[in-house]
Amino acid sequence: MSSNISPQAIIEDGAVIGDNVQISAFCFVSSESKIGDGTSIAHNTCIYGKTTIGKNNKIFSHAAIGSIPQDLKFNGEDVELIIGDNNTIREFTLFNPGTEGGGSKTIVGNNNLFMGYVHLGHDVIVGDNCIFANAATLAGHVVIGNNAVIGGMTPVHQFVNIGDFAMIGGASALSQDIPPYCLAEGNRAILRGLNLTGLRRHLERDDINALKSAYKDLFESGNALKEAAFKILETNANTYVEKLCTFVLETKRGIPFERKKS
Repeated sequence: MSSNISPQAIIEDGAVIGDNVQISAFCFVSSESKIGDGTSIAHNTCIYGKTTIGKNNKIFSHAAIGSIPQDLKFNGEDVELIIGDNNTIREFTLFNPGTEGGGSKTIVGNNNLFMGYVHLGHDVIVGDNCIFANAATLAGHVVIGNNAVIGGMTPVHQFVNIGDFAMIGGASALSQDIPPYCLAEGNRAILRGLNLTGLRRHLERDDINALKSAYKDLFESGNALKEAAFKILETNANTYVEKLCTFVLETKRGIPFERKKS
């Protein structure tokens, strides 16, 4: 009863609306939706299907949240979209739920910024504190860690994995995995080094220096990538280096970098 819902909004019976929710005119909220406390939904936004939206999210006008997957195999299965707390979702964004073949869920964490025209495909998983610039587009099954930045006009291929604190430059095209803490750009995108700007905001100098040494051994030494990762893990106890090397060992799509000529 404490929410502010425009009489010109369409809220289907069964929708669960929290306290202090604002829903503007010409919005649509489906019967299976759940909207958390303090969330605001601007004009002409549609919330479809089984969509759960957490607390204190700001959803701007003309967003399409929870519309069916853009997957020809989808046949009306029971799938859902789950969005955490304190996210900003700007104009004309498109978020799809999961598919049966991908776990049936698209999951978005907390404190993320999705700028205009961002697309999250089916079965995408996004961590916390990420930034997606205008018209960044994620295909199905993409996994994004925490504190990642995806530049504007950048498409990300299906099944790509992007690690914590990674940054992808604008107008890139990414088809392979990007390890945590790294910077990539280009069409096709390749590693250009560490995301030092982001790391300096969050990590201690000793940890950054350890990552610099590991990056050099992995990607600039000319040694076999996985052999280098195993060797580093045997001798380095730094938590961030361990995470970087483990990602290298577990990658499914490979890592794009320029190999040194022997």
